[in-house]
Amino acid sequence: MAKYLYPAIFKPEEKGGYSVNFPDIESCYTQGDDLQDAYDMAADVLCLMLYNFEENKATIPLASDPNDIKVQDGCFISLVGADTIEYRRFYDNKAVKKTLTLPQWLNTMAEHENINFSQVLQDALKKRLKV
Repeated sequence: MAKYLYPAIFKPEEKGGYSVNFPDIESCYTQGDDLQDAYDMAADVLCLMLYNFEENKATIPLASDPNDIKVQDGCFISLVGADTIEYRRFYDNKAVKKTLTLPQWLNTMAEHENINFSQVLQDALKKRLKV
């Protein structure tokens, strides 16, 4: 889980819009109705692909130097960022059940104070993970 930056090739289409592909990531391509839409779609598909790499514990390809990429006339390269931590926060937000063990005396004190164990655990994990 991290932040990434990859070069993308933007190609204007004859009927308008742009197609976008990432030469470093196989089968990572998209399109948009205009440049802004194409960029937004590119960021989304890049996050999805990198999220899938992380989930499957696959090797994440290194990003090429944009200066080393050759493009056809009319095409251009733009760097596109992806933050898989933010992506997870937005799309992978379902609650999961966890079992935990703690001393009886601590449990008794926490219950007496009506402490929400789930919230305390979430807060502690976010603090520990700096997210």
